[in-house]
Amino acid sequence: MYNIVSDVEKYEKFLPWCKKSLVTSKQTDRITADLVVGFPPVVESYTSIITLVRPHLVKAECSDGKLFNHMLTEWKFGPGLINNSKSCMLNFRVSFEFKSAFHSKLASGFIDEIVSRMTAAFLKRAEECYGKESVQTKLLHRS
Repeated sequence: MYNIVSDVEKYEKFLPWCKKSLVTSKQTDRITADLVVGFPPVVESYTSIITLVRPHLVKAECSDGKLFNHMLTEWKFGPGLINNSKSCMLNFRVSFEFKSAFHSKLASGFIDEIVSRMTAAFLKRAEECYGKESVQTKLLHRS
């Protein structure tokens, strides 16, 4: 899953509402990417600084402040089942605040759906790249 989440250049190919994902700088532990997200007529762009700690962490923060007051996504990966090397424990957290009241109102009505579809897209991408899941995905906690 780390490889799927850290492959920001491919986001536009599989993530809903991601219209463009252009990596502008890439180092071993850090990526800068310009992302275009939305659905017509509401399409916005922002720059994301992604911190990579292979194979444990992918953290993305909005750096330009045009769309968000703040935006942070954090993916933490840990060992899965002892007897299943193809499993992992995944902790995903997102925190954001839009600058505009319009965007806040628009997102508040369907934020759960957005998170659900984004999560499903990552899982589907993992299945396309690595085959069917070896353990049924479980949501352990939601806050």
